[in-house]
Amino acid sequence: MQRPSLWPLLVVLLLGLLFLREPRFQRFEETYLNWLARNSLPSGPPIPLTVVEIENSSSPKQSSNQPRPLEISLFLQGLLDFQPTVVAIAPVLDWDERDKEQEQIFIDQAMRVPKLVLGAELTSAPDPDAPVAEIPGFTQVNGKRGDIPEYSGIARQPGEDVRVISTLGFINLPHDTTNDVRVPLLFQYRGEVIPSFPLQTALLWLRIPLNEVKIDIGRAILLPNGAKIPIRSDGTLLINARIDRRARRIRLNELFVASQQHETGTAATGFENIHDQLVLAELSKADNSPDYFAATIATIQSGSFVRRVSWVFDCVVIVLVAAVSGAVRQFSRIDLVLAAIAFTAAYGLLDFAILSRWSIWLPGFLPVGAAWVLVIYSLVQPKTKDAPRTVAIAPSPPVP
Repeated sequence: MQRPSLWPLLVVLLLGLLFLREPRFQRFEETYLNWLARNSLPSGPPIPLTVVEIENSSSPKQSSNQPRPLEISLFLQGLLDFQPTVVAIAPVLDWDERDKEQEQIFIDQAMRVPKLVLGAELTSAPDPDAPVAEIPGFTQVNGKRGDIPEYSGIARQPGEDVRVISTLGFINLPHDTTNDVRVPLLFQYRGEVIPSFPLQTALLWLRIPLNEVKIDIGRAILLPNGAKIPIRSDGTLLINARIDRRARRIRLNELFVASQQHETGTAATGFENIHDQLVLAELSKADNSPDYFAATIATIQSGSFVRRVSWVFDCVVIVLVAAVSGAVRQFSRIDLVLAAIAFTAAYGLLDFAILSRWSIWLPGFLPVGAAWVLVIYSLVQPKTKDAPRTVAIAPSPPVP
């Protein structure tokens, strides 16, 4: 047997170090994770989250992402029959003077909700004449804050009468820190670290005040109950956007039907435990775009945080490549190509299963790339004497 060559090992090693240390190349792995998440379904018990989809009935002159006050009032009226504890409304309820009368109807209903979270939007260029808003932040923060998105004002928020009876949650999704697998949990506001809408909502549901939460930027958000929410240096959380499939998702008219059944004494199936759940109201989506807020809240509630496997896995891959780098040249080219295709498919299926079951993310480019580097190296190099070769069989001469 020919002595194993070090060139395949060196190539795989250098490529592996490049992917592990270079953030720009790590985005390829996030693309692979996004593909895994779109095609996998997280397993586990139902999550105590009910998402109510509200149809967008705004007129063309109104904001395209804001429901009418009367519609939200009817939503709360139907929901209050089931005595919810925490209700979060993601769209910013920034109504004008024409809706003042309807807004008062909403306030009357909202005052009956024990804990109400309403969406608001931060900005980096506030109106210089606008008063500076005071936003409660975390008091125990460690680590460098340079990568966390920073804002200095509020662009949109509910009216003052509504803010008095609710808690604001900020719905900003910065393009440079948000994608299908990363959602921000932390923002900076005038030097303070504050929670985003899904984190604020989850903390209210968990009955945890902000001053009891410890933030270790780049590592985790430490809760007083012992739970840890892993975060990156930019304050984002890795999620599987399809985890919200484990929550209940209903439309507003289904809620009205259940409320009518409750008033008549008929049991509304699936609504009897809504008192212990978190209720999230969102505008219905016309496409299949990810529901970032529902997925993030569901991730925190279930503790199904997406984690990359340890770097030890990458080291094991490199060792295996070194072990077989010399032996692969003893096989025929067609066998190597078929084996690489089979390995790629099997590895993808294994990754789907592990991500769905344990929310563990196995890297894709290093293992699969290592296999194909060996195959390509073997295809371009001359075969050894002991390697199988394709034997040409000449046709037998014709019988005279």
